[in-house]
Amino acid sequence: KSGWLGMGSVVKEFEDAVTSFIGGDPSPYVVAVNTGTTAMHIALSALGVGAGDEVIIPSLTFVATAQIVTATGATPVFCDIEEDTLNIDVNYLKKCITKKTKVIIPVHYRGFPCNMSAILKIASDNNIIVVEDAAHAFGSFYQGKKTGSFGDITCFSFDPIKTITCGEGGAVITRDKKIYESMVRKRILGIDKDTWSRYKNERSWSYDVIEQGYRYHMNNINAAIGLVQMKKFEQMNKRKIDIAKRYDEEFAHMEGISLLRTVYEDLGLFTYIIKVKNRRDELMAYLKEKGVGSGIHYIPVHHFTYYKNFLRNPLPVTDRVYEQILTLPLYPDMTDEETDLVMKEVQSFFSKN
Repeated sequence: KSGWLGMGSVVKEFEDAVTSFIGGDPSPYVVAVNTGTTAMHIALSALGVGAGDEVIIPSLTFVATAQIVTATGATPVFCDIEEDTLNIDVNYLKKCITKKTKVIIPVHYRGFPCNMSAILKIASDNNIIVVEDAAHAFGSFYQGKKTGSFGDITCFSFDPIKTITCGEGGAVITRDKKIYESMVRKRILGIDKDTWSRYKNERSWSYDVIEQGYRYHMNNINAAIGLVQMKKFEQMNKRKIDIAKRYDEEFAHMEGISLLRTVYEDLGLFTYIIKVKNRRDELMAYLKEKGVGSGIHYIPVHHFTYYKNFLRNPLPVTDRVYEQILTLPLYPDMTDEETDLVMKEVQSFFSKN
């Protein structure tokens, strides 16, 4: 009805809603983009990350985290993780830092926040910027503050399977006005013009291009989906946590399974993951036969052909947990009967085998 399908006033509404949702003092700047991957890419681009720079990331992450580093020409440096959370290990992190380190990208795995106090302190002591990969963590809190309401730069994903979805989408959060202004230009081809004209659905033929940019902007259709999803976040998240707690009760004392350390209070939960000792692939195949889907999040990035040569030091925890982790079904519309089926079939596997 507005006649404006691209980036327009609805995108601004969505950005304002995200700003209000995250809160903090001062209020953050929000740049809505078309994916979580592009959110991280324009963040690194706005920081001037490039050839000769190093960026520290965990290897247990979706390959996008590494791809955005190599896309800038920088070198990814893989950091090991904690056994009980699968988040970045701050002690290992200290050993990864060199004079070339420009950025640390902690990944809030499954929505459970990393040890941000320690990470931000290490970064500050070494004049390093922290860009949080919070693709899993929209709505999570850390020490009473929402993810994105503190720190340097935070990137969210709103793709079809995240805690809220825009269909496809992402956002970058910062309190640095210069970085914000650069990202606003970079998301739409480096064009320097009055963004407010787009936010008001007004077209202008005159503009300048003042820096390298990309076709990364969010459109009104995706923003409209996101606005509705944000109203449902609390309800959807509560349902997922209720299911996860039922899983915990069932699996906590089951021989052959170990659980990750999780604090559900103030958690925006993305996935439910167990560790299966020795027989993960057998369980996965058994569940498939019984009509229960499962998955692995993720194949460590340093296992991929393109990234093998970037590995500097062994990642013993990453390699070990990769052989054990299994993601079980978890989604807001999941019924009690479906939850019972998952628990029953996991129990059945171990009792029969």
